[in-house]
Amino acid sequence: ASASVPAAAAAAAASLPESVDRLKKVLEREYTSFFDPMRKEYYAPGVTFEDPMIALNGVDAYQGNVDMLASRTLLGKVLFKDAGIVLHKVAGGEISDDGSEITDIVTRWTLRMTVKALPWSPTARFSGVSIYKVRPTPELNVGVQIVGQTDYWDSVNIAPDSGGEYVGVDKGTAISDFLDQLKPGGFTAATAAPELPYQLLRRGDGYEVRQYPAYTGVKIPYNRRDEGFGSLGAFTRGMNPLAPAVMEVEKSDVSDKYMLWPLTFAPPGSSDPPAATDASEKAGEGQWRTVSVATVPTSVVAVREFSDASMEPVVRKADRELRGFLKRDGLEPADGTGDLVRFAQYDAIFSMGKRRGEVWIDLKVGGHPW
Repeated sequence: ASASVPAAAAAAAASLPESVDRLKKVLEREYTSFFDPMRKEYYAPGVTFEDPMIALNGVDAYQGNVDMLASRTLLGKVLFKDAGIVLHKVAGGEISDDGSEITDIVTRWTLRMTVKALPWSPTARFSGVSIYKVRPTPELNVGVQIVGQTDYWDSVNIAPDSGGEYVGVDKGTAISDFLDQLKPGGFTAATAAPELPYQLLRRGDGYEVRQYPAYTGVKIPYNRRDEGFGSLGAFTRGMNPLAPAVMEVEKSDVSDKYMLWPLTFAPPGSSDPPAATDASEKAGEGQWRTVSVATVPTSVVAVREFSDASMEPVVRKADRELRGFLKRDGLEPADGTGDLVRFAQYDAIFSMGKRRGEVWIDLKVGGHPW
């Protein structure tokens, strides 16, 4: 009988990597389904949860909070709608040599929820990481359980000039961050066209990080933006261009400026956008000799929004601010991006109301955590 004890321990240690892998897959499914169902057997009865705003104890309280956000409780049905979470990465879960300890499992995600209780139905977005404390449970069929989860938000928890390290903050800071997203936006200029889709990777302090699919568009050199808009508007008539118009201006004042309007984009799972056949047949010929068709590969882009008209001082100030935020949070711009300013305009050139402009900076491959 005594010989069976080491044998059982050895069997449990051998199956531990499989148990950790199963837990990671469970987390992936729970994020995809917004915890419907929640696999409670993988959570310890006394599991703790803490994010910048709340702290909870116990698996039932944990599930109750998730069900409220997902509008599966009476209170949740009154407060929220359209909640969803996108999982970007699952990492960690390494096992010590003796099988007694498991390193933290870390997920990186983006969460959204619409507050239906307010008449203007604002949507709040959060991105960040979850740190899962995991322990071996050889006495249970699942083999491992989560004993604690701590969430950090990119918008409030990244320590300045730390290379992207997360630290705790007081709850007042987090509550203000949430409430700021719920304020009514006022009269906003209408978007000129349907928007090029993207996946939000980070809602940071003063900026966002997005992943754009590969897309094809038409590009033209210009001196004045209104002339560029007019030329591309005439060229793309009947082609259903997308917003935003993307402008590139090199740091040299004598260099050409370029404007690009997206036309097609790669569908999910593909790296190739559909061909812009109509544009390709017209571009470079006759009155359209300065128009070219360009394909932009999939990219991870840092973005800072501004609401003033896209005048040079406004754009260059936003660009400087964005570069400062990236340095502060440990994100690296792609090589060559320091030689130009790239900005996007979503509304028509002479729109009324609050404008939506952005500066864009591509991030270096390996210079970000996605």
